[in-house]
Order: sequence, then C-alpha cells, then structure tokens
Amino acid sequence: MTLADFTRPDLIIEHLDSRDAGSAIHELSMALHRGGCIPDWLPFYHEALNREFLLSTDTEAGMACPHARLPGLRELAFAFGRSDRPFSWGPGVAHPVRMVFLLAVPPANPEHYLALVAALARLAGDDSLLETIRRAPDGAGLMAAFSRVALRGSPQPAASLQAGFR
Repeated sequence: MTLADFTRPDLIIEHLDSRDAGSAIHELSMALHRGGCIPDWLPFYHEALNREFLLSTDTEAGMACPHARLPGLRELAFAFGRSDRPFSWGPGVAHPVRMVFLLAVPPANPEHYLALVAALARLAGDDSLLETIRRAPDGAGLMAAFSRVALRGSPQPAASLQAGFR
C-alpha cells in the first residue's frame, strides 16, 4: 500500500487558491465532499479546523496534515492541495506551508490511519520526494509521487477501498 491508495486525481488541487489554514481546509473539504468521501462538508470542516487550531500540524517540510474523525465516514481518504507560494499556516506557526494533506478519518480501524500518518511523517523527511511533489506538473505526476511512499506494517485495504481509490 502507498499514499496513492488513499486518494484520487479528483481529490487533488494542484493550485490552491487559499492563503491561510481555514481557507485551505475549506477548499479541500469541498473536494472531499464532491468526491463522495464525506457526506456533509460543514461538520467535517468545523472538526478539522477546530483540531488544527488546538494543535497545528504544520511541519518544517512545508506541509500540513489536518484531519477530522467523524461518524459516518466509511473509508480513510485524503485530499491534497499544493500552493504555488508558501503561506502562513496560522498565528504563531513558524513554518510556511505549500502542501496540505486533509485526512478524512473513519472512527473505526485506526491501523490504516496510523500507517498513513507514519508515511506522511517519512515523506516530510524526504527532501528529494518533496521536491518531486512540488514540481509535479499535474495530478498524474502527483499520484505517481504518492505511489512512491509506502505504508509500512499496514493491513491490506478492504476491497471497497481498493475499488474506490484505484
């Protein structure tokens, strides 16, 4: 399994319009809703935004990984947004952000979630792959880069996950 198993091209925003955390979370929440990954964008957006303001997920690598865990979510998925210019993720946040992974987390089966978070942490430390993601020309290039980030020690996804995200 790789990061690519948890997203699709329609969940990728190659050029975020957002210039702050709240707007980026909103933009990506709408992508998850349009893609059928979350049933209602507003409660998801509020949960992700509240969690992010309690504890920022920005990293030195210029990425942020906000998330929300809500009842009614059936499968773990993420929307990805990339900004052409770094922007401030929030007040008191030291690291500007260019890449945002917004995770939609179902309340059950934390194994995939933990493996996905660990893979994102490894990605944050891989300068070469981060540069590949920053320079990818389109969604296909981003999906190819995501397929290079393996999830270690995770169980195989459910058949519905494989069918919905391949």
